[in-house]
Amino acid sequence: MSWKNQSGGPWGNGPRGPWGSGPSSSGPTPPDLEDLIRRSQDRLRTMIPGSFGAKGIAVIIALIVFGWLMSGWYRVQPDEQGVVLQFGRYVGTTQPGLNYHWPYPIQSVLTPKVTFVNRIDIGMQVSEDARRGSPVMRDVPAESLMLTGDENIVDVDFAVFWVISNAQDYLFNVQNPEGTIKAVAESAMREVIGRTNIQPILTGARQNIETGVQELMQQVLNSYKAGVQITQVQMQKVDPPSQVIDAFRDVQAARADAERSQNEAQTYANRVLPEARGEASRIENAAQGYRERTVVEARGQAARFLKIYDEYQKAKVVTRERMYLETMERVLGGVDKVLVDSGAARQGAGGTSTGGSGGVVPVLPLNDLLRRPSATPAQPQGATR
Repeated sequence: MSWKNQSGGPWGNGPRGPWGSGPSSSGPTPPDLEDLIRRSQDRLRTMIPGSFGAKGIAVIIALIVFGWLMSGWYRVQPDEQGVVLQFGRYVGTTQPGLNYHWPYPIQSVLTPKVTFVNRIDIGMQVSEDARRGSPVMRDVPAESLMLTGDENIVDVDFAVFWVISNAQDYLFNVQNPEGTIKAVAESAMREVIGRTNIQPILTGARQNIETGVQELMQQVLNSYKAGVQITQVQMQKVDPPSQVIDAFRDVQAARADAERSQNEAQTYANRVLPEARGEASRIENAAQGYRERTVVEARGQAARFLKIYDEYQKAKVVTRERMYLETMERVLGGVDKVLVDSGAARQGAGGTSTGGSGGVVPVLPLNDLLRRPSATPAQPQGATR
């Protein structure tokens, strides 16, 4: 029975319903269901020629079934992996490309991105500036403030990069994968920071801390069978709390100056000590060479003396004359020499003059003449001899 019946419906109480109320006469009237069905039938008759009987219904059903079967084709992108579910239960995994599964509701497919590198920030929150349109970093102290091993407080902001290593475990073993990864990352960082003093954290131990947090996170997530691979842990900011950061910076500056002075002293020591060792080694080697040379020369002189003594024993006069001539040659070899005729000197003493130079004979310096150049420059005109 249509709602347009003026009798007011099956309850016979006018426009009111069974609970004494109904739609207001001034409001919109509900659509006529019989009229809608009649119009739909008219449209189907115009689309399908001939009488709308069992054959037409079969064609419509066949088209619907064909469309339903064709809806089972799906495409998996290169960075995705297809996880096929049958009535909500995992039945298989498909690789990138065009694949087929039984249409819904028999089977369905999930395509998580298994090569995309995801990022989670801990200790900071990135938000968009509505006026400037640029990202703004906001600190989250509840996540970033941590207690060190020497009972100091440090503010640590870091980021975790991860990918899906097993799509099945990622989808079904953990209810909230991103929230779980963030909680595990914060817990692992607090544990590693709690085992380390504040000085290495602020200076040169960041690489070790990042490696330790990554390994600890991977162990925990593997125990959960989360299907996640941690690729990198990157510490963004490591500072003392803002209330004491000025004092910490003064301490760091003093330590840097002390370390610089120590490095300069070590550099000076590294330069001076090798030079001193080299000089000592040079002096020692020179003394050793002098000692060996002196000993060898002394032994040579002793051997020469013994040889001369043997020859002297054989011919004393000849050896004595030879030694005298060799000594005079060695003594007079480097000085200017003048020969004096002793006979002429005696005659002059007797009162008879021989004239000339009085028995003094200059030696012709043949060696000096040989060392002079062969051509002598010409004397200028008018020069006196």
